[in-house]
Amino acid sequence: MPHRKLAKDIGIVSLANLAIALKTLIFLPIITKVLGAGNYGIWIQIIATISLAAPLVTMGLPYTLVRFLAAEKDKKEIQDGIYSVVSIVFASALIICTVLFLFSSPISNLLGGEKILIQILAFIIIFECLNESLFNVFRAFQQNKEYSFFISFQNFGEIALVIIMVSLGYGITGSVFALLIIRLTSFLMMAIKIIKKIGVKAPEFLKIKEYLHFSLPSLPANISSWSVQSSDKYLIGIFLGANFVGYYAPAYAIGNSIFFFMAPLIFVLPAALSKLYDENKIIETKKYLSLSLKYFLMIAIPSVLGLAILSKQILTIFSTPEIAQKSYYIIPMVAFAVLLFGAYSIIGQIMALKKKTKIIGAIWIIAALLNVGLNIIFIPMFGIATSAITTIVSYAFVLMASIHYSLSNFRVKISWKFIFKSILASIIMSFFVLLFHPNGTFSTLIAIILGFIIYIIAILLMKGFKKDEIEIFKNILKPKRTN
Repeated sequence: MPHRKLAKDIGIVSLANLAIALKTLIFLPIITKVLGAGNYGIWIQIIATISLAAPLVTMGLPYTLVRFLAAEKDKKEIQDGIYSVVSIVFASALIICTVLFLFSSPISNLLGGEKILIQILAFIIIFECLNESLFNVFRAFQQNKEYSFFISFQNFGEIALVIIMVSLGYGITGSVFALLIIRLTSFLMMAIKIIKKIGVKAPEFLKIKEYLHFSLPSLPANISSWSVQSSDKYLIGIFLGANFVGYYAPAYAIGNSIFFFMAPLIFVLPAALSKLYDENKIIETKKYLSLSLKYFLMIAIPSVLGLAILSKQILTIFSTPEIAQKSYYIIPMVAFAVLLFGAYSIIGQIMALKKKTKIIGAIWIIAALLNVGLNIIFIPMFGIATSAITTIVSYAFVLMASIHYSLSNFRVKISWKFIFKSILASIIMSFFVLLFHPNGTFSTLIAIILGFIIYIIAILLMKGFKKDEIEIFKNILKPKRTN
């Protein structure tokens, strides 16, 4: 896969992830300003429950489609692989759905919401997990335009329908129901597209043992990863109440916005790297990993410093002055934690290529125990700041452990000189933004644009990129010539 195609794929997927980022930023003011911090706390806990159920239900099987079918040519193997995974995921989702219905009352009491929310949530989880499987079909065969279309449709559809529900006065219940409608519609559209392409075939589960042997060891990693990312919101709700979740979650969402720059790489790299690695193109595999890390840090490092300086202004714009006053300091801590997670997500690809899912699982289990244990001990004592600090500690452990196990026998070049230049350019940017002293929506936007321009000029003057690396950026924008 040439560099040009990789660059194009990242550009296409970035547009889809823009929809995800916009959804988070749009929902934040809609729910906090219209429905209040308490309802936003309930909303966030429902979203966290969906993200917990997905890895449990799917058992890591959707990703096996990427790892095992990326280089597959046999149509029967492809059909059986896809339908086997979808069948097992559907059966598993029905079990979880039934459990949620049976225990909807106590679960609703735990989250501080109504029983109907949990019942709607049960159906959302079914289609969330089925959609996860179908998204990975497009991912496996690098059909990134199709993937981007469906991701964009789902996210923009949710934005539109949630706005309509809130405007009509249906509140948090209508907003959650909107998620179900859009996920059902997305599933039907993707299913029709895939069936037209590969046809219909009853699964024989020919390689399901091999798939499960690869995916099940990743299940503890997926659940533990969720624990590090989302369990803090449950624990804050238990110890401090839904209002404090409503204070913490908006700051977390803005700090987590750096994930937007990482998500396209996480999507594109597994299929591209799996194909290269299975074809024994080791040098190209290492080069893609090295460049991906460099591109991510190029954006993540200044983003962390920029969010640290503008945290209170940005949080006031997207939520309320009360929320901003109580939690603005959370933003830079979460942003730094996401930077660590992003670096892991790229370096950790090496362990996935080598099918070392048991090691990945062990790393994340330790990180989750560390995160939950520290939160249980310190949240009642020190409040919501504890959750941000423990997230940094957990991600730092995951990154260090993955570096140890990934780079010990698969050396990938890390440009420490570039990292130093990026930090220096970010400091220069921060100095000018501080001098600008933004106050209000318009001046904050100007400060962000100004900071971006200053950073780019500084990094170019310091020759942070080689000519061939700049060409890869240009390839994202150039139209492909046809003969």
